[in-house]
Amino acid sequence: MEEPFQIPGLAELREQIDDVDSTLLELLNRRARLSVAIGQAKKQVSGKVFDPAREARLLERLAERNQGPLKAEHIVSIWRAVLSASRSLQKPCTVAYLGPEGTFSYFAARDFLGESMTFAPCRDFCEIFRGVSLGQFNVGVIPLENSIHGTIAQSFDLFSQYEVTIQAEFYSRIANSLLSRENSLDAVKTVYSHPQPLGQCAAWLRAHLPSARLVSAESTAAAAWRASREEGAASIGHRSMAEKLNMSSLADNIQDDASNWTRFVVIRAGEAPAGNERTKEEANFKSSLLFTVPNRAGTLSDVLNVFSAHGVNMTKLESRPMKGSCWNYIFFADVECDLSSAGRANLISDLRACCNSARVLGCYPEGPRLDSTANTTGF
Repeated sequence: MEEPFQIPGLAELREQIDDVDSTLLELLNRRARLSVAIGQAKKQVSGKVFDPAREARLLERLAERNQGPLKAEHIVSIWRAVLSASRSLQKPCTVAYLGPEGTFSYFAARDFLGESMTFAPCRDFCEIFRGVSLGQFNVGVIPLENSIHGTIAQSFDLFSQYEVTIQAEFYSRIANSLLSRENSLDAVKTVYSHPQPLGQCAAWLRAHLPSARLVSAESTAAAAWRASREEGAASIGHRSMAEKLNMSSLADNIQDDASNWTRFVVIRAGEAPAGNERTKEEANFKSSLLFTVPNRAGTLSDVLNVFSAHGVNMTKLESRPMKGSCWNYIFFADVECDLSSAGRANLISDLRACCNSARVLGCYPEGPRLDSTANTTGF
């Protein structure tokens, strides 16, 4: 007769955990040594350290192979940290973002690129674009558009002024928190924040703090610092700022619309890859481009017809005034295809035939949705 299965005791289970941890440590360091070797090999062929297409394929493959009990999102989160460490071993990477530390841009960049990067705060978008184009920063993280408030016009304008490429995109969910040194809402007399979150939380503020004075700040991080030093003050911003500034969160998820997302792109210096750099078009790829057309009837329609004729879906079309040329416009577009693949050469040729100018800004994998409960808002 078989003896009944005995559940191991706590001490034995902890021993097994220690053994697994030792094995994991050995494997991670083995992987790290391979990453260093890959970094040295890349130097011989001028390969880029950050390859979002390869990383996206890796994360997708791992999520598909995962059999649990870890959830797919946990696997992705763990490997984002591993990939971030690998990149830093291959080459130190400085990431420019709209500062100061503690803004939504900071936390979004850290979520996507991992904590092993060096994060450099910038005063404005222009400093990010200029610094990336001059090689002062390896990459920059730029908010392009918000699902509620629409596009961020300055970001689009700067693409036409600087020679930078979109290397990757990602989406980050916005969830606002009310931060304060006070212990209750009754004690809050003033609320600081960037104008965007003040608008995004207007209904909640009217319902819960109808008498509070609302004051705009240059960023949610600056608002939190100010509120942390004033009696009776609070700020709307990233929940993680509460720990940094010895504050508490009096209320979470106070935005009026729960489906509030910001789309970010990662930019680097240089031009987008030419068609001969990728022989095969990859699925779930997107491309962004800038183009101008002659100022006469039907020219924009001609561009749309080119994409239609090649079976390519256009997901975004934005017009911006062309600097130095009154009543002429430059167009920003996103399309669902890989314009750098050799198979799209005819499309590019047809496009250039009907445009005054056409510049591919980047070809990159469709970005992930990062829905961290720690995320809050404020550019």
